Amino acid sequence: MTHFLTPAPLTAEAFSTYGDVIEVSGEPDKIINQGMCGRHHDLAKVDFGSGRAGISLFDAKARTFPYTVDMVERHPDGSQAFVPLDRVSMLVIVAEDKDGAPINLKAFVTQPGQSINLHRGTWHGVLAPIEQPGRYIVVDRIGDGTNLEEHWFDTPWIIESV
Repeated sequence: MTHFLTPAPLTAEAFSTYGDVIEVSGEPDKIINQGMCGRHHDLAKVDFGSGRAGISLFDAKARTFPYTVDMVERHPDGSQAFVPLDRVSMLVIVAEDKDGAPINLKAFVTQPGQSINLHRGTWHGVLAPIEQPGRYIVVDRIGDGTNLEEHWFDTPWIIESV
């Protein structure tokens, strides 16, 4: 039996269990550079148990619908942030953990200008820009040891459309 998911718009409140929504809203927290720059300060909790923060660039191929989710992954040793360089929406799949396995999958769709930071150990789908390719800055843990766990579903989840 196939499972179906319906994506919801990404909001900070709905996503708070899984990570941070990184976006500019309201006035800057600080004005810097002789008044020429507004700083929206400390918008995500970058969390590493060991190692160091690394900045990588990802080129991701477009995903179309129906979209199949047959695997999720997590990174037990560090958070992972995705910052789009293009104004491409992405599909964000997340799940709660129960006894080392993902449960209660949720799907979100970002709007242009939104980025995410996944909390350490959060089950999540792969990078999935919607309808067109996307380039991303990814901030995550670089270090020794295995920081990737995958879970393959016996029965896939299907997202028919956004």
